[in-house]
Amino acid sequence: MPNRTLVAVATYNEIATLPRLVEEVLRHAPDVDILVIDDNSPDGTSQWCESKMATEPRLRCMRREGKLGLGTALAAAMQYAAQRREQYEYLVTMDADFSHPPERLPALMAAMAPPEMPPIDVAIGSRYIAGGRIAGWPWTRHLMSRAVNLVARWLLGMSPKDCSSGYRCYRVAMLARLDFREILSHGYSFEEEILWRLQRLGARFAEVPIAFVNRRQGHSKINGRELVASAWVLLRLAAKGLLRR
Repeated sequence: MPNRTLVAVATYNEIATLPRLVEEVLRHAPDVDILVIDDNSPDGTSQWCESKMATEPRLRCMRREGKLGLGTALAAAMQYAAQRREQYEYLVTMDADFSHPPERLPALMAAMAPPEMPPIDVAIGSRYIAGGRIAGWPWTRHLMSRAVNLVARWLLGMSPKDCSSGYRCYRVAMLARLDFREILSHGYSFEEEILWRLQRLGARFAEVPIAFVNRRQGHSKINGRELVASAWVLLRLAAKGLLRR
């Protein structure tokens, strides 16, 4: 019976925060393994990770050939965990920039097995339920995030209040049921798409409040082209859902 959790962190130029993040994750959740999926960062993120593996057996590193996008990095982490489902029961995904608080890892994992209730398949670190909040965003980011969640819930029929949060704990056995060849998104809309596909498989969701803090170092990877691509993916998923109905 698998009894360990894999924490996956997708990185591109995160050398300023990754060493401290690894330390904090292992301080709050010492029984997890950490998988860093790095898109060949020119700042030395991969090199640091590969060097650190020599002294930290709980750390793994997947170095990819170039900047292939957040969605493909998360899909790679999910497939990595699914291929090792005898070892891992849960997969946690989180950002490398401390916008996702490592101290909430125990609560996120605990939400997967609520007492006297059916087990959960995806626990979401939510900014939009009681106790959740966002700090440091300009009004434009608030507007974009709210709009994406409104579209996801309205067009795709999603039940979570925060469908775009990337701080999540997945049941690996549920991820193993996905056909990753069907995934449309390579970017940020992957977060909504994977929930939509899991919901169609009958996944059960829970939300845990988090305080989301805007990154203090580095730059956001979101740009106008990414937003347009994400909107197009959500519309295609909505159309697929209507056609099936």
